[in-house]
Amino acid sequence: MKKTFSNTYIFIYSAVLVVVAALILTVVSVSLKPLQTKNQQAEQKQMILKTIGVDATRDNAAELYAKHITEADGYYTFDGGVIIPLKGTGLWGPIWGYLALDESSTVVGAVFDHKGETPGLGGEIATDKFAQRFIGKKMDTQAIHLAKNADHSNPYEVDAISGGTMTSNGVTAMLAKAFEDYKGLSSNSRISSSSRDTSNTREEVQL
Repeated sequence: MKKTFSNTYIFIYSAVLVVVAALILTVVSVSLKPLQTKNQQAEQKQMILKTIGVDATRDNAAELYAKHITEADGYYTFDGGVIIPLKGTGLWGPIWGYLALDESSTVVGAVFDHKGETPGLGGEIATDKFAQRFIGKKMDTQAIHLAKNADHSNPYEVDAISGGTMTSNGVTAMLAKAFEDYKGLSSNSRISSSSRDTSNTREEVQL
């Protein structure tokens, strides 16, 4: 004889399963949180170190970071300059990065990343090839901006991403915001002497 269950029994049984599953997921999430945080911190340190030419792994990032980097008011100083953090929005989500400036506010290193930009288009910001475009550019009297067919002799202009208009505009906006924040902070001399009290311009890219 086939055994049947009442609707009440089925409802209670299902509810218990949901609660048990939720509890298991919560425990797993909480237990993994410290490891996730540690990995995120290591990745951030790796990015910062990369701007000054120091290659680090997750295992030695903390040691190398302590050796080469000093934190000051949300910025990062190194022997000879300051590293500016960048945060913005691309076409599909957050974009971020770091610019290393020497004492003359010339870019000596750069690194960028993203959460969900299109591979081969906006996603190109995460490549070394894109980051190299910033080397030698200036962040003194204005922010660097991206432009189609950029004038390479212009110290504030970098080639935009072909086919990545929205991401390019996001990078330009991110640089402008970071420049304004840095200019305001550096004016009270709490960070590197390489800072300048300067103005900002912003240019939209049309590809």
